[in-house]
Amino acid sequence: MHNTIPKIAAVNGIVGFGKSSLAVTVPVISAMGIQCCPVPTALFSNHPGFPQFYKQNLTAELPSYLDYWQKLSLTFDGILSGFLSSIEQIELVKRLITEFSTEHTRVIIDPVMGDNGRLYSVYTKEMCEAMKQLVSCAHILTPNLTEACILAGMDYHSGDWTDTELHQLLDRLTRYPAEQIVVSGITSEDFLVNLIFDRTQGVTIQKQKKAGNERSGTGDVFAAIIASNAVHGIPFEESVTMAGQFVREAILYTEEHHIPSTDGVYFEPLLHRLATW
Repeated sequence: MHNTIPKIAAVNGIVGFGKSSLAVTVPVISAMGIQCCPVPTALFSNHPGFPQFYKQNLTAELPSYLDYWQKLSLTFDGILSGFLSSIEQIELVKRLITEFSTEHTRVIIDPVMGDNGRLYSVYTKEMCEAMKQLVSCAHILTPNLTEACILAGMDYHSGDWTDTELHQLLDRLTRYPAEQIVVSGITSEDFLVNLIFDRTQGVTIQKQKKAGNERSGTGDVFAAIIASNAVHGIPFEESVTMAGQFVREAILYTEEHHIPSTDGVYFEPLLHRLATW
């Protein structure tokens, strides 16, 4: 018998500088009163948005890592999957879901594959197909617009998206079994749009004014808040509102402190705002 603190197993990379991946996920989940248990997929000196970086793939270490968790008979209230760098890691997340879940576990998959219409360098066509299989295991999906297009088999385009296009995109995404989906990173004039689907509540479109420059780690913050709220039983639309507002405030706060865009989002002084469940 282990402690009764709610727990989320968070699968993502470790980034030493630049504020993304587990460097963001752990403090956000912890601030929301949940024990974050990292599953590190790769080690980065700094995030890949810099001109150069060191990377060490940790795929070979993960089976033994999970073996020892199994010996402890661990289960998790939530499983959050983020950056994965190989098909083998995608299969290991399936193992994590199969062996460490209970009937109450919420599986949240952030299908990190690309942004602004481009795949990340590590992603191949085969990996994208494997990711489509993985997202079929999710209760909640949190793709950005690029990733949503990949999952839906639709062409990405920059600029504003019409309501017809958004509903077509959502129609294709809802063919996956996920109970809830939020597509972020959609632009509409001076607004950023979150396209929300809930099988019990239907479709909602949330808009908020654009704020500041794009920064690394904001997607990780967003997904961590969604995952934590899912474990706490917060209604999905309310959770998306909270995540979107926090990311916006963190970007504005970062801009006020003149942090270079490469250095991520300065969210730490705002974490107390998440401890309100």
